[in-house]
This record gives sequence, C-alpha cells and structure tokens, in this order.
Amino acid sequence: MADATVLPPVLVMGVSGSGKSTVGEALTRALVERGQAAEFVDADGLHPQANKDKMHAGVPLTDEDRRPWLDACSARIAEVQRSGSRCVMANSALKRAYRDRLREDAPDLFIAFLDGSRELIAERQSHRHHEYMPNSLLDSQFRTLERPESDEASAVVPIRGSVDETVAAILAVLH
Repeated sequence: MADATVLPPVLVMGVSGSGKSTVGEALTRALVERGQAAEFVDADGLHPQANKDKMHAGVPLTDEDRRPWLDACSARIAEVQRSGSRCVMANSALKRAYRDRLREDAPDLFIAFLDGSRELIAERQSHRHHEYMPNSLLDSQFRTLERPESDEASAVVPIRGSVDETVAAILAVLH
C-alpha cells in the first residue's frame, strides 16, 4: 500500500500524437519543482515486442493484445507509488475498461485527458516519427476512444496551447 503522503497517480491519456509523453514529462518536472516526489513512466516502454511489431505493421491492437501491457502498466504504477513517489504515466488508455484495469491497483488514479481534434493531432503527427505507431492508425485510435466519464476522477485538457499551458491546466486541477 502506498504511503498516505503520496499523492494520487496521474494518468496522462489520449490518442497517439496528443502529446502524452511530452506533457507527462513536463508535468513530472513541474511537480518535482514544486517539491513533490514524482516519477514519469511512459507506458509505450512496457509494451511487449509482439504488440510493437503488430502496431509497426499498421495493425491495431485487440483487447487481448493489451491485457499483458495493462497488467504491466498497473504493476508499474503501484511500484512507483509504493516507492513514495507520485507516478505520472503517459498511456493512451483509450477505453474505459483499460482505465478500470489501471484503477484496480490504483483506485485514486487521476486522469488528465489530452483532448484535441483529429485535424490538430494529424497535423502534429505529420511532424514526428514514432518508433512503432504509424500515423495510419490515427483513425483507429479515434474510433476506439471512450472519453472519461463523469464518475472517473478526471479533467479534459485541451491541447491547443503550448506544453507549458497544458501542464498549467493540469496543475490547476490537481491543486
């Protein structure tokens, strides 16, 4: 069980190209600058190689493909929290069921949903190269996306502004 002084973990979620890793890293730095023990975890690094290969080939993952990944993500959140640091995880967590799995081990999980239009995210993706997530899967990501519901501890964070503005919006809700 996490120490009572460790603040709830933060899940930075959204479709590919929404800025999860960039925002998650910047949020972690901002929390540390404010005196909080915090550790960033990029869930992409927890994918089994088979999942990476499938996505690299342009094939969307199934729920079955995601199960061991979500288990690893959940275990990592719990590990960071037990260490005394607040976990900030970048994870697409597109479906409610995926977020529910993460909450099994972190019931106080807070979700920062990075929200942007398909056009904005497609524009952002056109300027980057992801190791195994091709831009061709963007439409699949939007079809799969289930926005956080009112009973989930969450905030919808528009991504139209700068990274600093996005982080400030998350911090405003966290404090």
